Amino acid sequence: MKTPKRIAPLIEDGLVDEVLRPLMSGKEAIVYLVRCGDNIRCAKVYKDVVARSFKKAAQYQEGRKVRNTRRQRAMEKRSRFGREEQEKLWQTAEVDALYKLHDAGVRVPKAYGCFDGVLLMELITDAQGEVAPRLNDILIPAEQAIEDHSTMMHAILRMLCVGLIHGDLSEFNVLQAADGPVIIDLPQVVNAAGNNNAPSMLARDVANITRYYAQYAPELAQTHYAEELWALHDAGGLNPDMKLTGKYDHTETDADVDAVLREIAEATREEMQRRERLLDSDNLD
Repeated sequence: MKTPKRIAPLIEDGLVDEVLRPLMSGKEAIVYLVRCGDNIRCAKVYKDVVARSFKKAAQYQEGRKVRNTRRQRAMEKRSRFGREEQEKLWQTAEVDALYKLHDAGVRVPKAYGCFDGVLLMELITDAQGEVAPRLNDILIPAEQAIEDHSTMMHAILRMLCVGLIHGDLSEFNVLQAADGPVIIDLPQVVNAAGNNNAPSMLARDVANITRYYAQYAPELAQTHYAEELWALHDAGGLNPDMKLTGKYDHTETDADVDAVLREIAEATREEMQRRERLLDSDNLD
């Protein structure tokens, strides 16, 4: 196939030997299957800032540190330079999160570096060695749903232990690999300690994942992992190897539950809209 313009410099520098085919396309990026020596990897090509958008981006970026005051002012003014810098910050957040989460034992694709808006990373495969499907593309038995839901709750726990919340977690950005679920798509990752929206975003992530697995194991819908996780986070009691119960005793001093439920309802509407978009852009010719 014709080499995409953004990947051409990587071929010239010897980082990529060949572009095999497009893998998937979304609102933020196009992912290609590439050959790097004897290895098959993924190249995530971020779309230009003018061609991509992410609703309520400011909510996700709250708490991200920009040391250069000139860049910070430009981003706040939304100048051309500021938008370019904001885009770089968006991409850097994903790369940094992949490295950080991989080191924390969270199953995410291994990153090999980001080069001028192209992220090279591990190709996730299924038990047959084929490209791993997303959760929304498969059916699973109830027993596996319970096991994989537990795996995902533990992954969210480990993310929170290193101060991160995915912020957009659902069955559309989890791959079913040979060794279980793998979390992808992290440019909107949230700073748990520095973002006022962190509790509601954690609740939404947990609700989305739980709703998916509860299709197969309805009892999962009665669990309360988000509340348990955030209470442990607030109390400084998180441990990456701790066992979660999914139980939580609500008290009158709890956070605004209605606000969290409204956030979840809004996320559900956005998810339905995203599903419609994905039907149109999931596969490239």
